[in-house]
Amino acid sequence: MTGLFTPATMKSVTLANRIVVSPMCQYQAVNGCATAWHTVHLGTLAISGAGMVIIEATAIEPAGRITPGDLGLYDDATEAALKGALEALRAVNDTAVFIQLGHAGRKASSHLPWEGGEQLALDNGGWETFAPSAIAFKSGTRAPTALDEAGLKRIRDGFVAAAERAARLGIDGIELHGAHGYLLHEFLSPLSNQRSDQYGGSLENRMRFPLEIYDAVRAVFPADKPVGMRVSASDWMENGWDLEQTIALAQELEKRGCDFIDVSSGGLVPEQKITIGPGYQVPFAEGVKAAVSDMAVFSVGLITEAGQADAIIAQEKADFIALGRAILYDPRWPWHAAATLGQTIDAPPSYWRGLPAEHSRLFANSNAARGV
Repeated sequence: MTGLFTPATMKSVTLANRIVVSPMCQYQAVNGCATAWHTVHLGTLAISGAGMVIIEATAIEPAGRITPGDLGLYDDATEAALKGALEALRAVNDTAVFIQLGHAGRKASSHLPWEGGEQLALDNGGWETFAPSAIAFKSGTRAPTALDEAGLKRIRDGFVAAAERAARLGIDGIELHGAHGYLLHEFLSPLSNQRSDQYGGSLENRMRFPLEIYDAVRAVFPADKPVGMRVSASDWMENGWDLEQTIALAQELEKRGCDFIDVSSGGLVPEQKITIGPGYQVPFAEGVKAAVSDMAVFSVGLITEAGQADAIIAQEKADFIALGRAILYDPRWPWHAAATLGQTIDAPPSYWRGLPAEHSRLFANSNAARGV
């Protein structure tokens, strides 16, 4: 039976287990460039025992940053800075490293979260924002500029260039950010997309631009490396984007050879009414998984316990568990999960002697070195 610690492959990428570190914005970049924070942060996650680490939402152009502290991959400076962090990470572990490429759309140009997160004024470090339609994220804030044909091409080209940079950096896979109210999600939802051209109106039209982005990225990223998409399966609002439409998108992505879909929800509008509880987003992943056959499905959302995560995989509700806050709180979550489930896991030799006596056989590579 498949469980949390069953190995997996995704094209040429081998994963030791089904635990994924979700992309989590750190807001510690300088002009889009990774800093010492990213080196330490990503290094910590790389030795956590997770099978895959996804680098935080990384903007494909400066205007696509959520905040001035967002990571970017849009010029030589941002590429060089990220290269340094990746080289340090690779020096300590061979965990699979993916990157989430995205554009914040109308939610760009915001203060850092710990500074309130509100929209930055143009005369206070803010910048012009872009979206499918000129509809502000919330009342009283500056409306975005609706993307014209030239703007759509610029965004498309930005994703392609970022994917090419990711390939040069040796990144193992790409996740396109189509969730949480950012640009690609804004195209998908009828609440934020009120265009009258081929990119608005019908479901087919609203899916068109995100699918074009997928096709363009897939065409330039190495064919033996995975490309997938993160989606919000529901806007948690009447007449918004929902699971039925998400399934339609997933099926279109699968037709194109998409390798995985990471199923989250919400973030499009501040009026959303989310019912939160343990595993509250798992039914969305389960619904998508039932509708696709070849594409891996990631589940997220208040999955905090080892048994809970293992059961989701064993019951075939999802193929991978993506952890965010839980692994920030406990960067050794995979070790503790393995111990709870009676499994083994690899760990850096420098940490082998740190095990308590009752878990002395936890580290598989330590056991092998002892001939156990």
